[in-house]
Amino acid sequence: MSLVDYAAAARKRVPALHAFDVQPGLWLAWGVIILAALAALAPGMLTQYSPIEGIAGAQRLAPQAGHWLGTDQLGRDVYARIVYGASHSLSAALAAVAMGLLVGTAIGVIAGAFAGRVESVLMRFVDVLLSIPSLLLSLTVIILLGFGTVNAAIAVGVASIASFARLARGEVVRIRHADFVEAAYGSGGTFWAVLWRHILPNSLTAVLAFATLQFGQAILALSTLSFLGYGTPPPVPEWGLLIAEGRNYLSTAWWLTTFPGIVVIAVVLATNRISQQLSGGRS
Repeated sequence: MSLVDYAAAARKRVPALHAFDVQPGLWLAWGVIILAALAALAPGMLTQYSPIEGIAGAQRLAPQAGHWLGTDQLGRDVYARIVYGASHSLSAALAAVAMGLLVGTAIGVIAGAFAGRVESVLMRFVDVLLSIPSLLLSLTVIILLGFGTVNAAIAVGVASIASFARLARGEVVRIRHADFVEAAYGSGGTFWAVLWRHILPNSLTAVLAFATLQFGQAILALSTLSFLGYGTPPPVPEWGLLIAEGRNYLSTAWWLTTFPGIVVIAVVLATNRISQQLSGGRS
């Protein structure tokens, strides 16, 4: 879905939903997000095993009663590593989206509100960022800054700035020419007062809904960087790193990559479903 289509969908008025009208898929999506948030905030409530220390003689055990998702090559419980990895993956994704949202929205709002030469300069900068593939841009930034969770989050955040900026600029331009904004100026409202009271509140709806979608994309991007070896270093149990560590044991211990991969897919699909609901989509 393009940014223009996404903004148009987010502007649609969502009809009021009764409790029994909400789709099961949406309930499932919220359940996945709540469970992931619980794992990130209180992992000790979900598992008794350490994500770092292995168990002697328990290397590469298949899923069983004592270890629901099996153990890895060092005897560490895979379920515990996935649970504790939620805090690293989700916090980094949240930081990346926050950076893209704040910086990109600021650029888009300034460009759309001031127009003229300011808009031309800022949007040409945005066009340059959009012309670079997001993964290549993220890799470039992280190579300049160095490896690590924080730097990976910054790299993914930089790659998302352009998308937020273009969407925010389009929404501000649309609202700026609306009748109620012209009426506010006609009533004696100053530029800053109209911008703060009328343009911003009405133009950020689509941007905030888009941020939910970008959260899932940030998880994928961070997992990709960790899988390639540019993200969180071992032995931190980050989801992308778990997939990378288990790829050498696919023929003998399939669960090492399968279960972390399922968790990543489930969380990303859940955020996409919630974003679709926030933007007014129904399926």
